[in-house]
Amino acid sequence: MPRVLVVATSRKTRGGITSVIKAHETGEQWKRFHCRWIETHRDGNILRKLWYLATSIIEYVCLLPFYDIVHIHIATTSSAKRKRIFLRLAKLLNKIVIFHFHPSNEKFLFEPDNKALYHKLFSEADLILVLSRQWQRWINDVLGLQDKIQVLYNPCPKVARRADLRKNHILFAGTIIPRKGYETLLRGFAIIADKYPQWTIVFAGNGEIEKARSMAVELCIENQVEFKGWISGIEKVRVFQEASIYCLASDGEGFPMGVLDAWAYGLPCVVTPVGGLPDIVEDGENALVFPVGNVEILSQQLEKLISNVELRTKISQASIELADNTFNIKKINMELGQIYESLYKQKSILC
Repeated sequence: MPRVLVVATSRKTRGGITSVIKAHETGEQWKRFHCRWIETHRDGNILRKLWYLATSIIEYVCLLPFYDIVHIHIATTSSAKRKRIFLRLAKLLNKIVIFHFHPSNEKFLFEPDNKALYHKLFSEADLILVLSRQWQRWINDVLGLQDKIQVLYNPCPKVARRADLRKNHILFAGTIIPRKGYETLLRGFAIIADKYPQWTIVFAGNGEIEKARSMAVELCIENQVEFKGWISGIEKVRVFQEASIYCLASDGEGFPMGVLDAWAYGLPCVVTPVGGLPDIVEDGENALVFPVGNVEILSQQLEKLISNVELRTKISQASIELADNTFNIKKINMELGQIYESLYKQKSILC
């Protein structure tokens, strides 16, 4: 049975890649293929980052001869540059290499320097895993590597759904930065806030909290906005269980983990058509959709869900269907195991 080294950011780092690998750890394939997580990066100052990179390279060099497949998770440019050394060493020892691509948006992929970087990296890999069919199309359009690209969805976590705990909360979960569209959400909600004084936006995430708080004051909705900061564990569970609507106002994503979390909890979502979402979401059926930055349409979509319990229930059921079927964690972990096995068999035949 092949053995797999998983090369990625630290399990202590906040973000989607860490969540995905933790989900993979729960699968039968993790034990079956003797997966080992090499932690290459952690949030913090430059010394901490250098320490993680240096110790991960030492660990990798020591373990690499005893493994067959290297599964490298990468995000945007700096992540890709850090991972070049792991690719070189793996190819030097004739190992199978998978690049698992978790981009923040598609725009940077079309920049000339990034195009050259990713073409060189991905050309040397045996397989490129992407988060949706849309990302498969984008990478093929830019890099022309269609034969090497395969879709593997990020999974929804397995959670305890408690519809009885729901409150009149619109949840934003993620880093509070402009790309995530927190300003759009505040402005959109402000249009209808007076009409629905019992409703609150709950922001769960770090980032530009004070700037967002000041904007809420300017918009006269500060009494209907709550900031939780970065949450995890029991607090995260509680916040999702108490929400009635989830909103993603982002201008770019790979495949947003926040939406996958929301689907897992059965929340109806209001989202922008970014990243891999257009492959899945159908406006009015399993989500409500609004154009990036369009405050007026966002306010209309929020009001539809706030005022229409039947619509909320309908889309909530569709969210549960997506979580339990298309993005089922057991199903996706099985698919990953089949990918490992197939690649290993192909190489064995060639050898």
